[in-house]
This record gives sequence, structure tokens and C-alpha cells, in this order.
Amino acid sequence: MTRGWEADPSSPLVRRLGKSPAELGTTGGEQGCPDIWELENGDIAVVGRDLTDSYLPSLPPGLVVAPDERIVVIPRRTAAAAKEDLPDA
Repeated sequence: MTRGWEADPSSPLVRRLGKSPAELGTTGGEQGCPDIWELENGDIAVVGRDLTDSYLPSLPPGLVVAPDERIVVIPRRTAAAAKEDLPDA
């Protein structure tokens, strides 16, 4: 099976998008900090809670999660804070 996109695990993290978890008040110390990072190749890495198993039984039509993919949830304020760092297209 050929996919239109593959993640490149060799592309390093280069910059945080938005504010740090400490700035947003979403950190519980050093144990789990939701975050969004841009990779050198332009892709985006998201650090959040893995809720794949919770959502799989009730996926809406058209949403497919491959065996090597996960549904990651982050706080809305983390995503909103990254908006200014993301291009429009």
C-alpha cells in the first residue's frame, strides 16, 4: 500500500509553535507537557494525550486511523497559541 505522505523520523525538531506549556499553564511540572513543534522538513509534531483507544469505537464517517497512527489530544489553548506561527496555506 502506497501512501501520499509518510512521516520522516530523521527530521529534527527545530522550533516550538506557539507558547510553551509553562506559559499556557498546561504543564504539570515535568510529567506531560502538551506542545506543538515544527520539524526541519516543515511537518508538525504534536505532544499530547494518546486517546486512540477511546475514540476508535466511535469514529465519524471518513475518519480512518491506520494501525501506525494515533489520535492525540491537546488543549485548545495550545493549538490556538500556535495559530500565529502557522502559514495560511
